[in-house]
Amino acid sequence: MRADGPLRRFWSALTRKKQNEDDGSESKLARVLTLLDLTGLGVGSTLGLGVYVLAGSVAREQAGPAVVVSFLVAAVASAIAALCYAEFAARVPKAGSAYVYSYVSIGEFTAFTIGWNLILEYVIGTSSVARGMSGYIDSLVDNKISKAMREAMPIDVDFLSDYPDFFSFIVVLILAGLLAYGVKESTLMNNIFTGVNLIVIGIVLVAGGINCDPDNWTIDPKDIPPGYNGGAGGFAPFGFAGIMAGAAKCFYGFVGFDCIATTGEEAKNPERNIPLAIVISLIIIFLAYFGISTVLTMALPYYLQDPEAPFPHLFESIEWHAIKWIVSIGAIFALCTSLLGAMFPLPRVLYAMSSDGIIYKKLQTVHPKTQTPVLATLLSGLLAAIMAALFNLQQLIDMMSIGTLLAYTIVAVSVLVLRYQSEELLGSSEVSVTVPEVIRQLVNRERHQAPTKLSSAVVKFSVCIFAVFVCGACGILVPAEDYINGDYPGVIAGLAVLVALLVGLFVVISLQPTDKIKLTFKVPLVPLLPLISVFFNLYLMFQLDSGTWIRFSVWIVVGYFIYFSYGIRHSIEGERLLTNAELAASKANGIDNTGYDGASDMVDQKDPAKFQGAPMYVIANEST
Repeated sequence: MRADGPLRRFWSALTRKKQNEDDGSESKLARVLTLLDLTGLGVGSTLGLGVYVLAGSVAREQAGPAVVVSFLVAAVASAIAALCYAEFAARVPKAGSAYVYSYVSIGEFTAFTIGWNLILEYVIGTSSVARGMSGYIDSLVDNKISKAMREAMPIDVDFLSDYPDFFSFIVVLILAGLLAYGVKESTLMNNIFTGVNLIVIGIVLVAGGINCDPDNWTIDPKDIPPGYNGGAGGFAPFGFAGIMAGAAKCFYGFVGFDCIATTGEEAKNPERNIPLAIVISLIIIFLAYFGISTVLTMALPYYLQDPEAPFPHLFESIEWHAIKWIVSIGAIFALCTSLLGAMFPLPRVLYAMSSDGIIYKKLQTVHPKTQTPVLATLLSGLLAAIMAALFNLQQLIDMMSIGTLLAYTIVAVSVLVLRYQSEELLGSSEVSVTVPEVIRQLVNRERHQAPTKLSSAVVKFSVCIFAVFVCGACGILVPAEDYINGDYPGVIAGLAVLVALLVGLFVVISLQPTDKIKLTFKVPLVPLLPLISVFFNLYLMFQLDSGTWIRFSVWIVVGYFIYFSYGIRHSIEGERLLTNAELAASKANGIDNTGYDGASDMVDQKDPAKFQGAPMYVIANEST
């Protein structure tokens, strides 16, 4: 017992859960959000920088005219992830954040991983919007700013930008200062931003559509000028691999729809309206991307697209200068508001995590005048500003995609684990069984109607093995074009074996009893849809280049260093459990502790700001 004592305590620390102060039995919020409201929220939160950059960059560098298929794949993956997210949100409806959902229902380490990825999502969201706005302003002056910076201060490092973008750096710092001062997000400005977006998209569709030439989708490789990377020409010049690599980038364009899932308490008929709003908003967003991609690639050959500012470049090429200025100025104003929306949740995530003690508690300091977490706001703004200055737009987009894909993978796995585990089993992880019992449980021979410790353990183990096998399959599928064009019987056989194992795991999970808890929304077709989400997300992550994986790995290593060197020892939840254990031990020894609340006293000393009128920030909007 002593040998496994430290290991067991370590595992208990990783899986300890935050106390849910709200039981969710009664909502104080009015259910006023209709299907139209929810759809507008999803579209407004999602249509941003992706509209102005993604189609041109993915068409030129990954997929060619088949960028429309890349957007379709990304939309399907996003829709399934959103359904998983909606059920996750329904389990803790008053939390408003995937970080809090996972802390309450899964455990601390999972929550930290999701929270750390959310920080990355918001940091990159802010940096990429600033960089995109810089690109559009640069395009209005014929790229003179970027040319001058390349000549004056070139950066010859593969994993960094060609030059430091001081404009983006300054813009983000100014925004951080405004947020620290207490500037609030404006619903009116967001509505105007959505309107400007749709107007700009409409102008591009009409003006670009007039100049469309369907022959640009069937370009012969012989007609591609030397010096351009045109691939094999045609509709999909870079093949299946290019389409899927493009889908991984296009996923960036759908980040933000998940804010619909956080409205479980305010939505009318959430069982129907939340999934319907997710699907409708994603269809609208996909149609916007589809239309933009079609017009861009038909009006101008894919290999001539500008990856930084495709709209101005298109109208400059066809000499429609007035339209170029109208679209560019509209895009800049829209991106200004998008920038505020991108950064606004960032200090709130830091505040929530620091309040829980799993990152440095100093970050929860609230200024008495502005009532904002000043230190968290300024530090997060400085980080976003540095990243905007040093990384180019494509690198930022890739990093945001990989972090969000990992977070959505964890959400899908969490939905599976919770669906096959009853509330009574949440606090219990130990199970002692024999091999024959495990074999019988694999096919649920006892026909259990409710989850047991053994059935829950079988599902957890099966999901972990499923994820490992998916990674193996992705390692084979990523260079799919080579395997399709060549003769690789060993690879095909290995892939067939992995697919058979994945199907077997799906069957095992399907046979296990599920929890009958009533929620405002449940994912249909469980476990099929969550497992498909895991596959889609991991596959798209494998499509991203090695540089993105290295940068992302550095971010994760830094986060885990902070958690294991500080967070695991300073967690408020850990201190609460320790205090409760000491009180229980004292009572067992006959010591009277009546009237003494050790946990409250401890928290008072460590976190006085919470008891001096400082507001408790709630993360109301998960994405921008």
